[in-house]
Amino acid sequence: MKICILGHGLTSLVLAKALINKGIFVDIFFSKMSKKKDKSRTIGISNSNVEFLNKNIFNIEKFSWNIKKIEIYSENFNNEKIFEFKKKDQRLFSVVHNHVLISNLTSQLKKSKFIKFKKNMINYRLINKKYNLIINCDIKNDFTKKFFTKKLSKNYNSYAYTAIIEHNKFLKNNVAIQNFTKEGPIAFLPISDTKTSVVYSIKGNKRNDIINLIKRYNFKYKINKIHKVNYFDLKLSNLRSYYYNNILAFGDLLHKIHPLAGQGFNMSIRDIKVLLKIIEFKINNGLDLDKSICYEFEKENKHKNFLFSNGVDFIYEFFNIENKFNSRILSRYIKFIVNNKFANQFFIRFADKGI
Repeated sequence: MKICILGHGLTSLVLAKALINKGIFVDIFFSKMSKKKDKSRTIGISNSNVEFLNKNIFNIEKFSWNIKKIEIYSENFNNEKIFEFKKKDQRLFSVVHNHVLISNLTSQLKKSKFIKFKKNMINYRLINKKYNLIINCDIKNDFTKKFFTKKLSKNYNSYAYTAIIEHNKFLKNNVAIQNFTKEGPIAFLPISDTKTSVVYSIKGNKRNDIINLIKRYNFKYKINKIHKVNYFDLKLSNLRSYYYNNILAFGDLLHKIHPLAGQGFNMSIRDIKVLLKIIEFKINNGLDLDKSICYEFEKENKHKNFLFSNGVDFIYEFFNIENKFNSRILSRYIKFIVNNKFANQFFIRFADKGI
């Protein structure tokens, strides 16, 4: 029995690796791959998801950089720290280069007899006859345009700018920084002792002064070089229906969130965990891998994804309103709550494992 995956992005590759590790044959259909690699993009993977990847997909430890503390700052407090998250001698999450993870996954997949990469898309009738289950991770193909257009969405009218800064060696460069500035949230995510990833989300039209803004809000590193800045627009979306017949929407097609909490890919990993649990149950009980999987997946995950994505949106709007009115009242209130030991651990667990 074969499963078909549409799309060749990171989520598609991780899902494919998880399935073939279970002895399931997988075909990946993809359009022409871009030869350009965005080397400025990094992803944060929560501790529980790192452990899941290491155990069920492949070991990412040699590609990742561990973060043991997150410090939160606000420009309304003169860029002073308002609270922090940490667990004694434990990592909170790991940072990985997006293109490095994709490259290594692709290399491993091509060595497996359980997987085939196929160019171009075949029509629905043909693909539906050949595969019992189709997982659509492609936001632009004809299947998406025909079956998955209804969604709850929000346009932030913002762009996220990403870059890698090279700096003097910073020993124990394992503290991530999130600063809520008047322009928008900027995150500094260490990826080595000499390199740090920057993600800056700014409202309005495209900006040409990102490098100056990075330097302005950097108070930690002696920067030697800032590599090419890339950008993408920001939207929040949640698909209304997760499936059509035996086609299951997945990855960014299911949900998109603001990058300030670094939770987009973590949500997809949690989706993979649920999907694998359902598939394993079917296999262990001698049941077919059919469209019932789509129904069960939506039933278990749809409400969780909706609540989690809107929780991230609430955090964004919370600080956005405060900066808009130049007020410290909200930050003082949240500072009081988050610095409580039990509340702090709750937020750490929420970011690590979701709902």
